Amino acid sequence: MKNLLLFVLALLLAVACEKPFVYDEATGKMIPADANVILHFTQYEQESFGSSAHRSATRTATDITQFCTRLNIAVFDSTGTKIKTFAQKQSDSNYGTVGLALEPGTYHLVVIAHNCEGSATITSQEKVTFPNNKVTDTFYYYGDLVATDAKQSYNLTLTRAVAMFRLVLTDADFPANVSKLKFYYLGGSSTFSPKAGYGCVNSKQTELRPVAADSIYEIFTMPHTEDDVITKLTITALDADDNALKERTFQNIPITRNQVTRYTGSFFGSGGSGSASDGSFSLTADPDWAAINGYKF
Repeated sequence: MKNLLLFVLALLLAVACEKPFVYDEATGKMIPADANVILHFTQYEQESFGSSAHRSATRTATDITQFCTRLNIAVFDSTGTKIKTFAQKQSDSNYGTVGLALEPGTYHLVVIAHNCEGSATITSQEKVTFPNNKVTDTFYYYGDLVATDAKQSYNLTLTRAVAMFRLVLTDADFPANVSKLKFYYLGGSSTFSPKAGYGCVNSKQTELRPVAADSIYEIFTMPHTEDDVITKLTITALDADDNALKERTFQNIPITRNQVTRYTGSFFGSGGSGSASDGSFSLTADPDWAAINGYKF
């Protein structure tokens, strides 16, 4: 009986020590009662890349929480010192809404929305890294945040941070022993600078993709400038034991943030609709995205 009473007392004390929450009428989610700044992450300014099954259907969507499974937020004071961090995932009941208790003043806010398996690490306003250096469809916000004694609510618009390379294979006879494709590429970045809005290191990235029924394969990177290139991309077809069956290399592939660079052709030289029998590829811009000229090689 004594142990039970001690347990109940400890439980009551724990509940009493918890920070009280209140209902946010704008979103229907719970936020800390002492929050004077409420952030909503629901918009992005560009069209979504979308999945292969929804590329044309998602052009008018605006809810970032439908396209990114994780949010990482960091608040910096006027000296650049990080004072608060928050991490949310799609299964959280308050996903997409954050309440902050801040002293009146001007702060710098960094928001990263992405689809990695774990949280992004916001080291500073100029450096964000991702688990295992994997780059997914990623959006960001960087800007000043003004806090006053009065409660304020902000609807933040996020910007896409990545470029996409899309490989569309037209092989009529895809070898049955091919299990996956390996993409090894240089020239982009897997580390991001929110302050600059671009990648900030020279990365070596590796991605594996299982054989796709629609023959479409997509990878992401973060350009260093508005007009950048993947300097070298090696694509290797592997069997189930990771033995290399065929390899092709492409160089100086143009990439632009928020745009898709698409290569279409036959990887194994087996022909198929829209491809040459010698396995040549053509480079074009995805019709949903502008400002990339078409190339042939």
